[in-house]
Amino acid sequence: MLAIERKDDILAILQKEKRVLVSELSQKYSVTEETIRRDLDKLEKEGYVKKTYGGAVLKENTNEDIPFKVREKTNTVQKQKIAKMVVSMIEDGESIMLDSSSTSLIIAKNLKQFKDLTVITNSVEVLIELSNNKNINVISTGGILRDSALSLGGSDARRLLRKYNVDKAVLSCKGIHINKGITESNEGEAEMKRTMRECAKETIWAIDSSKFDKVSFVTFNELREGDIVVTERKISDMWESFFIEKNVKLLIG
Repeated sequence: MLAIERKDDILAILQKEKRVLVSELSQKYSVTEETIRRDLDKLEKEGYVKKTYGGAVLKENTNEDIPFKVREKTNTVQKQKIAKMVVSMIEDGESIMLDSSSTSLIIAKNLKQFKDLTVITNSVEVLIELSNNKNINVISTGGILRDSALSLGGSDARRLLRKYNVDKAVLSCKGIHINKGITESNEGEAEMKRTMRECAKETIWAIDSSKFDKVSFVTFNELREGDIVVTERKISDMWESFFIEKNVKLLIG
């Protein structure tokens, strides 16, 4: 395994487990503990982790995006369940917006059965995934490329979004918290999602259970009456009561 591959793999483990130990990683990858410490040093300098005695923990409130290729590997089973539920809510003839989340990519992979669909997205990976489907009209936002997220953004991209009035916006987030609202790691991503929401008749929040009670760098939205939240397993009674109070529909994949 190349050093860059190992570093990304460690970051994927941190995404799932939230902490790692140098000794365990050394055994897992058959490298010295000093090599693992250098990997963690690089991840700390990039803003993803905080080193601790004997290991490291994930910095979840960072404004640095975890690379898309790493996010794509995490919570895949949960995201698949959410994607299937979201796709069941989409109908032929509709227009939808998909954000640049890894969950949106899995949703895009499940759109092949549609005969007449318009998808507007700022995700490079979603654009590639849908590029060979002749039954789906794909519209790119254009704009400035963000390498780590493989997403497009900026004022030109938001201006294009505002031209359209779509049936559904399917959005994810880095965290959702009863007091802090819906949060993202980056202001640019937050602005794109905020704009997508304003262009849609209905908003579907595709949020796996690991995001609940988490707070990321910037609050960009609040749940509204009529929103739909899709997750993969039962959540706490506190959250269920909160959704009822907000007149938000909860669906479990």
